[in-house]
Amino acid sequence: MTAIVAETAAGKIQGTLIEGVQAYKSVPYGASTAGANRFLPPKKPMPWAGVRDAIAYTSRAPQAGLRAATRPELANFSGATDSAAETEDCLTLNVWTPGQTGKRPVMVWLHGGAFSYGSANSDRQQGSRLCNRGDVVVVTVNHRLNIFAHLHLAEIWGPEYARSSNAGVLDLVAALEWVRDNISSFGGDPGNVTIFGESGGGGKVSTLMTMPLARGLFHKAIIQSGASVVLGRPERAAKLADIVLKKLGVTRNDLGKLQSLPAEQLLAVVGPATKEHGPPQRPLFDRYAFGPVVDGDVLPRDPFAPDASPLSADIPLLIGDMKNEMTSFYATIDPIWHRTLLESQARDRLFPIAGRHTDTVIDTYRRLYPSDNPAQRLIAATTDSNFRIRSLAVAQRKAAQGKAPVWMYSFEWETPLFAGRLGAPHALDVPFCFDTIDLTNATDLSPGARKVAATMASTWIAFARFGNPNNETIPYWPTYNSSERATLLLDTEPRIQNDLRGEARRLWQGITDTTI
Repeated sequence: MTAIVAETAAGKIQGTLIEGVQAYKSVPYGASTAGANRFLPPKKPMPWAGVRDAIAYTSRAPQAGLRAATRPELANFSGATDSAAETEDCLTLNVWTPGQTGKRPVMVWLHGGAFSYGSANSDRQQGSRLCNRGDVVVVTVNHRLNIFAHLHLAEIWGPEYARSSNAGVLDLVAALEWVRDNISSFGGDPGNVTIFGESGGGGKVSTLMTMPLARGLFHKAIIQSGASVVLGRPERAAKLADIVLKKLGVTRNDLGKLQSLPAEQLLAVVGPATKEHGPPQRPLFDRYAFGPVVDGDVLPRDPFAPDASPLSADIPLLIGDMKNEMTSFYATIDPIWHRTLLESQARDRLFPIAGRHTDTVIDTYRRLYPSDNPAQRLIAATTDSNFRIRSLAVAQRKAAQGKAPVWMYSFEWETPLFAGRLGAPHALDVPFCFDTIDLTNATDLSPGARKVAATMASTWIAFARFGNPNNETIPYWPTYNSSERATLLLDTEPRIQNDLRGEARRLWQGITDTTI
């Protein structure tokens, strides 16, 4: 192990070489958020003397809402999980760079997990492959999550806590400020920063695109399977906070108690409070119980409703989804996994989403996919309703601004594992965009899989470098507009298709009463 030392504004750090790339892990960009700092905006880290060790992952945010393991055979599907300690001293980031001199494009990754769980530390998010493939600097960010990041205390404890419901996304701003102030020491260009993220990470990218405090801290954006069209409202967030206090036995006059409770006690009420709070009125667009809130300050408006935020009108956007997002969410349900689901059972699952349009949805997908069984058609319909409809809304509204280009993609490569039951599921794309599929158990590591990984990584790098994803690994990829709706299909042989699955798009457009 070769030790490398780099300089940051808070002090020197010692990293190591991984695959010939300098790696600095768990570098503080903020102070601990425990105790008196709980629920407040992030503060800068305390400077340190000497050289701080940065060769291992040391922390991640306290986790809540993590889905139970899907099926035993899928337990290691995404590779080794993060084993770093859960702690409120979690404002850390990881830096991967080919060298400390130069002026390279910077790619800042925001992890998934529905604003509630996840971390930047897993092997599939290792930045060395992108660095070696495209001579870029990669930064992956940890930040506050769930109740610690998005508990709305503004009406309860006044001005000092007015930003508590957006503390987690303020952490992201602090991380981007760290990049602005420090990345030159790691051979990165603070004037060429791309933010990218998958699932909840895509929601974080969407949120940053409408935050005035983030303006100028990034220059391009990639949203993978996680477009956020609208975000939470203060009234609903305040009701959730009241439920939390009641379950914790904390009064409105007892801030000290709330800040001194063990983190585990706060985490324990997340599930029960969320259940009592109930689902949002617009479940297709408002996704998170503990998530960002449109407060008129940190978030002055929704990211993409009723139109795209003018704040990021000049930011080029790359956006898309997986062909079969919902298979990973349905994997625990035996009739869906084994393809024995009855049409009546599929209808029961669609009704909360489609309501009076349920029969039309069932008839449409039966006609579009006549050789599929009810489980497969349910997966297709809910992938479109839960994911694709939001990405299409974002792409349409962003393109309508006419200020910066938009590119739309669909990840179509299907893993052959488990008799092909998963198809192209949610989050399969993460190790492909990082070119780390061999660090997971998600593929057969075939030449075809490796080719898709090389294509996706090269395309993401081209976008980060030039603001245009076109490169020699793909056919010419036109920008997205409301007439042709050009879409790149990421597969063994990448190709362009206009208005991909257009009839399904029009169906959900009508159901959601949304112009997309």
